[in-house]
Amino acid sequence: MKAIVIPKYGGPEVLQYKDVERPSPTDGEVLVKVYASSLNAADFEAMRGSWATRIGGPRRTKQKILGTDIAGVVEEVGRNIKEFQPGDEVLADLLFPGGYCAFAEYVCAPEKVLAAKSASMTFEQAATLPHSGLVALQGLREKRQVQPGDRVLINGAGGGMGTFAVQIAKYYGAEVTGVDSEMKLDMVRSLGADHVIDYRKEDCTRSEARYDIILDMVARRSILDYRRVMSPNGIYQLIGGSRYAIFQAFVLGPLISRMGKKKLGINIWKQHKREDYEFLAQLFDSGDVVPVIDKRVPLSEVPEALSYLEKGLALGKVVITMANQ
Repeated sequence: MKAIVIPKYGGPEVLQYKDVERPSPTDGEVLVKVYASSLNAADFEAMRGSWATRIGGPRRTKQKILGTDIAGVVEEVGRNIKEFQPGDEVLADLLFPGGYCAFAEYVCAPEKVLAAKSASMTFEQAATLPHSGLVALQGLREKRQVQPGDRVLINGAGGGMGTFAVQIAKYYGAEVTGVDSEMKLDMVRSLGADHVIDYRKEDCTRSEARYDIILDMVARRSILDYRRVMSPNGIYQLIGGSRYAIFQAFVLGPLISRMGKKKLGINIWKQHKREDYEFLAQLFDSGDVVPVIDKRVPLSEVPEALSYLEKGLALGKVVITMANQ
């Protein structure tokens, strides 16, 4: 089978499109024929060897094949599989516990990470959900469910998670402000955002507005800056960003939260939560949430696609299609 192999940490130039042996499912595993995947920030972080990645492989990558999200069809099942059979359409986020391997024509995954694909979705649409869709949904519901009239600020609103978050927040009746680069703002408006901010021209943390929920997909500044624009009972959740911002949110967030009613911290998503997949499918069927796909590229062009995503050029998701469909 064809796959994108990473022999060492580095830029897109280190990735190799090559033939590798097709895996076989062990007990408790399912072999999935992958029809589509999608890119996430976790992919280029693993490629370059972020601090989190190097915990598992300090000198060389532990992952041999990149990619976290899959949508496909069950090809074969191992022993003790109870829920899925060959021919079932499924989707999954492979980031934990197995770790990546989605950029391949076939992948083995533990049964517990799989969810049934909605028949109303294409494989390409389904491949956008596992990581970005669930993280966005849980960011707006887990610590405190967004309420009608809440003022929600989404930093990185034009990216994969951000486009889901804007639509979900609007479904719940929130007043949404989306922050991103100028090239993405028209798209963010089209998703329902009430206000948009070009981060290059305006600092959202200096605004007179106050926000009940802040989702920060691309943290580049101190969480103390965001505390300034939070409502008295506001929640700030860091989802992705610089090492400094993550460290600060992890260490200072709980301390600051104890000093008052404002809560700041890191969003810890619950992976493989099937009821969330089902809810996202319902929102898709009702037309309230539609995956935003910037482009579709073949598996062989993953290196170029990762470079495109890393530069912040993608409007929504970049989807990888497989030649074995």
